Amino acid sequence: MALPPPDPQFVLRGTSAAVHTLHFSCAGQEPNIPVLFSGSETGFIHVWNLKTHRVDTALDGHGRKSVYCVQTMDGKDRLLSQGRDQRICLWDLAEGRTSATDSVFTEHVGFCRCSLLKVAQGRWLMAMAAKGLEEVQVLELPSKTSVCTLKPEVGAKLGMPMCLKLWQLSCGSQPLLLAGYEDGSVVLWNVTMGKALSQLVCHQEPVMSLDFDSEKAKGISGSSEKVLRIWSLNEQQNLQVYKTHELVNAGVSDVTIRPDKKILATAGWDHRIRIFGWKKLKPLAVLDYHTATVHCVSFSDHRNPRERLLAAGSKDHRISVWSIYTET
Repeated sequence: MALPPPDPQFVLRGTSAAVHTLHFSCAGQEPNIPVLFSGSETGFIHVWNLKTHRVDTALDGHGRKSVYCVQTMDGKDRLLSQGRDQRICLWDLAEGRTSATDSVFTEHVGFCRCSLLKVAQGRWLMAMAAKGLEEVQVLELPSKTSVCTLKPEVGAKLGMPMCLKLWQLSCGSQPLLLAGYEDGSVVLWNVTMGKALSQLVCHQEPVMSLDFDSEKAKGISGSSEKVLRIWSLNEQQNLQVYKTHELVNAGVSDVTIRPDKKILATAGWDHRIRIFGWKKLKPLAVLDYHTATVHCVSFSDHRNPRERLLAAGSKDHRISVWSIYTET
């Protein structure tokens, strides 16, 4: 008989608002304290101390507009955040600083999270939905130099970009971008050449979230429908449907593959977090704690597998933190 699903290891309360994004920073050298960043609907970024389970710092840089993306850049002091105020803010939190050091005005009205890729020491590429309805702009950071603007062919009717994932096969190889669009398509772009390499219609509805495993050349996407779609990339760099998994309830807000590529988690509109094996998409657990839509899921980057955590942020103002399948 299957084991009953566990309870959360602990729950973080105190955001006083829906939680839209989560990001861990736990792999620093000891005696660094592992932290979790959360972005809320009221525009605050909370920095949670995972030893005390309390907020160490609250950052306010988005004019009280919802924050829906937070990522670190080389350690927990360098931070990027994105909000509904159409700004992406860059932060340097060293020595207790709490104000943004720089920002990029996106002119994009949707809620497509930007994507970061480290290309050299101190140099990053950032892909973001642009002012043009169907366009994605790629910038280099910290210089904010434009690398390219990715525009679908005339008449393609992909709609707005909904989710983005920058990646490269190995350090120094050409950066590639996977973009999920409003029409349900996933498109693979060559960033250097600024052109689309492949397109696949994965969903009947907008692609809400996607993640990609570059080692296995396999990705996963979710939408408002009752399916998870697994797709792969062949050696000619063509996208093809690999597998479809039917869900019990419709609506996937977020999907993320754990860094060790063993399991993945989905955030459901049905208030539940679902865990699957990544190899065969075998359902492993349904985590049932939240009382409203789960907006985001994130795995920690602990170096020791036994310390690994999964966090989920919900419309119910709470963040549940779980320890599951850490031995594998």
